[in-house]
Amino acid sequence: MIATLPISEEALGALVSPLHVLTLTPFYPSGKDSARGSFVAEPLNHLHACGVRNTVIAVEPFYRTRPQPTNIPPIADWIGYPSLPGRLGLPVAGTGLFARVWSKLRRLHQRDPVHVLHAHSALPCGQAAYLASRKLGVPFVVTVHGLDAFSTNQVPGYLGDCSAQLSRRVYEAAQPVICISEKVRERVMQGAPRANASVVYNGVDPDMFHPADGTSAAKVILSVGNLIPTKGHELLLRAFAAIHHRFPEVCCEIIGHGPERRRLDDLVRKSGIAEKIRFLGQMDRRQVAQAMRRCMVFALPSSYEGLGCVYLEAMCTGKPVIACREQGISEVIQHNANGLLIPPGSLELLTAALVSLLENEPLRRRLGIAGRQTILQRFTLSHQCERLALLYRECAR
Repeated sequence: MIATLPISEEALGALVSPLHVLTLTPFYPSGKDSARGSFVAEPLNHLHACGVRNTVIAVEPFYRTRPQPTNIPPIADWIGYPSLPGRLGLPVAGTGLFARVWSKLRRLHQRDPVHVLHAHSALPCGQAAYLASRKLGVPFVVTVHGLDAFSTNQVPGYLGDCSAQLSRRVYEAAQPVICISEKVRERVMQGAPRANASVVYNGVDPDMFHPADGTSAAKVILSVGNLIPTKGHELLLRAFAAIHHRFPEVCCEIIGHGPERRRLDDLVRKSGIAEKIRFLGQMDRRQVAQAMRRCMVFALPSSYEGLGCVYLEAMCTGKPVIACREQGISEVIQHNANGLLIPPGSLELLTAALVSLLENEPLRRRLGIAGRQTILQRFTLSHQCERLALLYRECAR
C-alpha cells in the first residue's frame, strides 16, 4: 500500500489549470511612490504558486498626473479616466472608468480569456468591474480595504447617499466581497445585507519583514502611517511629551507624509520635544522594514483602521506593537499576549503602555516573539494567497 501525503492548497492550485485574473485597482506602486498600494501588488507574485496569473490595470483620474510604472512585476498598465476633481466626482467615476477601459478589457478577453475580474474598492473600480462583468459574462470580486465601505465619510450629503447606493449594488453582485477583517465585513453587511462577504486577511512577506540579526534595538518609538487625523500621531506625540524626561535617550520616529505635517510640527515645537522627534517622510518598503527592525517599540494609535498592514509587519519583525481596540487589528492582537491594545483616543492608557514597554525589556521580548509567531502561523502572504486562490476558483466554476 502506497502512503499519500496531504497536498496543501498552494500545491493543489499549482497542479490545476491556471486562472487568469484581471486586477483593477486605484492602489498600486508607482515610480514616484513604490510603497503605494503594496498591499495589492505584493500578493500577486505569490499567487503564481497557487496557479493564478494576473494582469493589472491601475487607474488614476485624468486631473492627476498619471504615475510612471515601476519595473517590479507584475507591471501595471496605468490608465487615466474621466472624473470630476475631488471626492464629489466619486458617484460618477465608475461609469467614466468603465467607458475608458471597456475596449481594452474586451480585446484582452478575446486574446487571453479572463476568468475573474478583481476590483479594489467599490468605487470606482468595483462599479467598472460590475459593468464589465455583465458584458463579458465573467464573475467579479471586490476587495474592501477600509471601514468606509460605502464612501459616506468621503462624500457628504446627497452625493454620499448616491455613493452608498452604488456601492451596495456592487457588493450584492460581487462573487464574493472580500473584506480584510471581520470589522470590515460587519460594515459591509450593515449596508448590503444580501452581499456574499468573506474575510481574507492581508499577509506579510516574512523574508522582507524579518527580525534583526542579533543587534540591540535603537531607543526608538516608531510609527508608520499617512499624516492624517485618524492615524493618531497627535495622540502619540502628546504621550511622548509626557514621558520624554523619564526616558531621555528615547526618540520618536514617524514615517509618512500628509496634510497634518505642519500642525504636528507646531505641536512638537510647543511641547519642547523637537530634538527627539524625527519626521522621516515617505520611504520605500525595504526602508520601512529596516526601520521596524531597528526600533524598540511600534505604536500607531489609529482610530479608524480596517486592519492595518503596518501592525502585521512590525509584529513580523519581532517588535512589540501598540494598537487600538475596536479596529480590525484587534482580531489579530490579544492584549498582553502578542501586543498591547488601548481604547481609541486614550492619552492616559497610551502613555502607560509606552512606559510599560520602555522600562520592561522582558515584556518587549515576550510580546515581540509572540507577535512574530502569530504572523507566521496565520498572516503571511502565502496564507493570504491560498485563500484568494480558493475564492477565485470557487467563483470561476
